[in-house]
Amino acid sequence: MADIRTVNDRVSVAPQITPDDLPAIKAAGFVAIVNNRPDDEEAGQPAGEAIRAAADAAGLLYTAIPVTHAGFSHPQIDAMTAALTAADGPVLAYCRSGTRSCNLWALAAAKAGRDPELLERQAAGAGYDLSGMRPTLDALAGGQ
Repeated sequence: MADIRTVNDRVSVAPQITPDDLPAIKAAGFVAIVNNRPDDEEAGQPAGEAIRAAADAAGLLYTAIPVTHAGFSHPQIDAMTAALTAADGPVLAYCRSGTRSCNLWALAAAKAGRDPELLERQAAGAGYDLSGMRPTLDALAGGQ
């Protein structure tokens, strides 16, 4: 199974998962999958629809919010918030390395008014560095 890193009690992130991972992800207690990886980003990666089908078969919610090299947008942040809100339990978000998923979670949490310092600590606990995003997190959190 993928290298799942817990960010907090509701969100974990991982590098690319495969359809074969979904039963174990479900068994680990996750209720939803968020795919932050665009299709065809890398040769040989599983298609989003294959992950969606496996998620459906496992009884997991599935949301695709692809993040490209262009970066993050407010619609993506809002879609992440909606996906996390719709899930009645732990969510696993994935991309190539887990970094975009962690970053998008942090942006959504900051926009919802969560403390950027706490977000930075939670991400660090999962092995991700949000220090470069801190001004953006502060601005989003301050806008509430």
